[in-house]
This record gives sequence, structure tokens and C-alpha cells, in this order.
Amino acid sequence: MPLPPLAYRTDRIRPFQVMELIKRAHALAATGKPVLHLSIGEPDFTAPALVLDALERATRAGHTHYTGANGTEALRRAIAGDYARRYGVEVSPSRILVTAGASGALSLGCCALVNPGDRVLMTDPGYPCNRHFVAAYDGIPELVPVGPETRFQMTAELVRKHWRDGVKGALLASPANPTGTSLPFDELSGIVDEIRGRGGFTIVDEIYLGLTYDDAPRTALALGEDVIVVNSFSKYFHMTGWRLGWMVVPEALAPVFEKLSQNLYICPSALAQHAALACFTPEATEIFEARREEFRRRRDYIVPALRELGLEVPVEPDGAFYVYVDCSRFSDDSSAFADELLRNAWVSLVPGDDFGENQPKRYLRLSYATSMENLEEAVDRLRRYLGDRERA
Repeated sequence: MPLPPLAYRTDRIRPFQVMELIKRAHALAATGKPVLHLSIGEPDFTAPALVLDALERATRAGHTHYTGANGTEALRRAIAGDYARRYGVEVSPSRILVTAGASGALSLGCCALVNPGDRVLMTDPGYPCNRHFVAAYDGIPELVPVGPETRFQMTAELVRKHWRDGVKGALLASPANPTGTSLPFDELSGIVDEIRGRGGFTIVDEIYLGLTYDDAPRTALALGEDVIVVNSFSKYFHMTGWRLGWMVVPEALAPVFEKLSQNLYICPSALAQHAALACFTPEATEIFEARREEFRRRRDYIVPALRELGLEVPVEPDGAFYVYVDCSRFSDDSSAFADELLRNAWVSLVPGDDFGENQPKRYLRLSYATSMENLEEAVDRLRRYLGDRERA
């Protein structure tokens, strides 16, 4: 029986190769090999007990019905309060939409702002799904090559250089996946001014903002109400599988986003929303901050350890839990090298192919969202294997 033809946009969306690689690593582990997973962009921590307790209370209280499409009033007020306490920025709860993860928020943003054929600036390398959100709404991801000289981040100069007919805005990430680098706030301000002056939109993905290590984090919301910000409970709050995020939009556009959410998603998970209220208690904040310090400790171990092995780290990450590693000393094909390390050292890393077109064969992404014990064991395995490899 013939199948119906697929929409042409499906050809523009490539498989998420990280997930394919993780499947191979798990298949190898299933054969009994002690694979160390340094490929997964997910905290090894889970939601703390007080959040789980809040979930249980919400379940027993019957909070399982639809909520408003933009989330519960209580959670939106809690998020607004967190912006005031942590970043010193006043945000009206009416500008906040709770979403089905940051992915739901980015999808809504592209649905609302991207017309067919519109071009959207984003960095290359960058998180692959961001390209695909734009493509899913028939927009065109305009990839801007970035490298160590700009900390793998966009600059105002690059916006000026790459803005052309058809460009409508930019989708940025700070701190970013796969590089773990942040936009200096002055540079972000300049970027916003450049885009604003051209009548474009700026969306900033701040999903890793809470996991910033070297300087006090600052939200792009401080740059004006026209900047759209996306965040999530997945990374700093360690609730990946709960699929809960949010976005902050201009007041005048909030009804439009709410309308789209009503039709596309109905509402975010009611139970996850009720449980997430516990994330903003002083007790929870103490836990999350202690875990942030643990991520910093892991970064401070793994970066010099990789450099000692000859795996160059051209830019030290200041956020998230990733290191973008230059493996060119050992291979001119990071995909083949990642497969070699998986098969021979049982260490799973992600090749750069997933993250764009700018020198992907040169780089690997390492995630240090795992225990120090695992990181130390991974370094030992890599040291032994790379040493044997060079002597062979």
C-alpha cells in the first residue's frame, strides 16, 4: 500500500545525531562493555526530594486538569520573582508563558515570528534543533561561522556583516551548546541594538544561564522588553524529563503567543507546574547552588586534563556543562575519531557534525554532566589509549 507523500520541510530536518550516537553507546554497553557516557546533554542530578514531594502532593490533590495555556498564575509569579531576586530585573507575570520545555518555547517563537523564506541568524556551531525550529516553519537558518576568536559567539560586527535582504532576526544562546561559552553582556547589548535598529527580533536561549561559573550571570531581559528570552527547568533545576520551560515576551505580544499555545499545546503539564513551585524555595536554591559548584569543580578538572592529553580546548567554557574539544592533533575526522574512542576506550563523545557546517570534523563535544569518578576514569582511559595509539 503506497504511503502518502511527506511534506517537503521534513527533508530539511536532519536526524539528531547525538541521539543516534547515544543509542550506539548504549548498545555497546548492553554487550557488557563499561561505556562512560560523556555525550549526554543532561544533568546527572535529578529533581531534589522536595520537588518530588510537591509532585506527590499535587497528584493526591488532583491537580491533573488542564491549566491555562500560558501556565498557572502561581508559577508565572514565582518565575517573575526569581528574575527580581537573582538578576535584579522586574518582569510582569503577564509577559511569561510556561511552555512544554524550552523546545516548546522556541517552537512558539518561530511560529509567531518566522514567515516562509525568512532568514534567521544563528551561530555555527550551535545547537542543531534551533536550526530545525526555524526550518519547521519554513524559515531559513542563516548560519554565521564563529570560532575561538569570538569565543564561538555572535558579535555586533558579525550581525552587521551577515544582515541582508530576507534576514528578520537572530536566535542566540548564552551560555551555548556545544561550546559552553557565554556572550559578554556588552556584546549582547550591541547585538540587540544592531537588530533593533533594523526592525528585527532577538530571541535569546538562556536555558543554561543558571549554570554560569566565572561572572555573575545577567539576563538579556535587562536590555529591553522587546527581547524574547527562553528558559527551562531542565538544566539548572535538573528536571529534563518533566518537559517544562518558559519564555518571556513583549507585553503586547503575549496574547498572540497564548493563542498559539492554546492551539498547538493546550497547556504544559499541570503536575510538573505544581511541583516546579518548590524549585523557588530557599531550601531548593541551596541544593541547586551546591550542584552548580559541583559542575564548576568538574569543569576545572576536565579542561586542564584534556589539554594535558593533547586534546586542545581553544576556549575555556564559562557555563553549561560542555567542552568543545579540538581533536585535530589525532584525527582530521571527528566522527571517525569519536567512533574509534567509543570502540577502543569505551568513552562516548559527540563529533562536531551535529552542530553545524563550520569545521565540524575538527571538534568533539564532551559533556561533564557526570560524576568526578567517571571523568577521572575517562581521562585515564583516554591517556592509555592515546598513548598506545601514538606508540603504535
